[in-house]
Amino acid sequence: MLTYKACITPLSAFGTPPKGDTLFGQLCWALRNRLGEEKLTQLLDGYTAGRPFAVVSDALPAGHLPRPTLPGHWFNPLPDDDRKTAKKRVWLPVEHFAAPVADWLGHCRAASELPGGSPLSHPHPHNSIDRRIGTTGDGFAPYSMGRQWYGEDAALDIHIVLPDSRLPASDLERALRDIGDLGFGRDAGIGLGRFRVDAFEPAVLPTQADANAWLTLAPCAPQGLPWEADRCFYTVFTRFGRHGDIGVHLHNPFKAPVLMANTGATLAPAHHDGALFTGQGLGGIGADGEGILSKAIPETVHQGYAPVVGIRLPNGETQP
Repeated sequence: MLTYKACITPLSAFGTPPKGDTLFGQLCWALRNRLGEEKLTQLLDGYTAGRPFAVVSDALPAGHLPRPTLPGHWFNPLPDDDRKTAKKRVWLPVEHFAAPVADWLGHCRAASELPGGSPLSHPHPHNSIDRRIGTTGDGFAPYSMGRQWYGEDAALDIHIVLPDSRLPASDLERALRDIGDLGFGRDAGIGLGRFRVDAFEPAVLPTQADANAWLTLAPCAPQGLPWEADRCFYTVFTRFGRHGDIGVHLHNPFKAPVLMANTGATLAPAHHDGALFTGQGLGGIGADGEGILSKAIPETVHQGYAPVVGIRLPNGETQP
């Protein structure tokens, strides 16, 4: 099992936050366009049965990991630091990863302290155009959609786990460069989501001594897996996905919604085995022969896996 890190530099605003599950979806389209649909089908064989060909993290601030989702009292309090300030400390420099988790709050940084600062969200006005007459017609109904702008010095890391040799690293790197050249996510066709791949190299995901839990680096689907429930903490969100690339031209580009645990989840497995990813593959074709996530493309899958780093939870976790 190999792990790689892609170091990227944003070159434009992003219409879609570069989270692991959406990056994986666009990676699949990039591989299909470069290697062919038959190759992608081979790569996806066994995806929903615990055999992913690749597991992709969020695009994280370079040299940082997300602070684990834990109750505030699990961390040692900081002197003269109020609760609002502490909540903003969400990014841990990797050089402090070996420190006890209880001390991480003192090492974490706010997004505004990172090189390039935190991405700024600005609304962008839109309006529907009647292509037959070239104007808005009688249905003038303007609306706004957000865009994320990164600072000039911003740099991001994408961590990718390759569980086996089905996808050569060279093909993975070329596909990532294709995504950066063509644009990622919403409104890529008008210039959004562009990035440059500055480096692509093997990189070992860190783990703490005597690790007994995982910190996730992307959204995942932990439902139904064996956990120590009282030692698992996460925030949930619903992914309302849609097809990309040529899939947007189908009669129904929208996918079924998926409930996921967000990035930074703290998950304590019943048996910690030092794995490099957790979760499960979602979608595929159900017992009725219909697509679980998509009626337009029944074989559609969604990344419910996430790369993980091993952490040692503090003692006395259940104390209020």
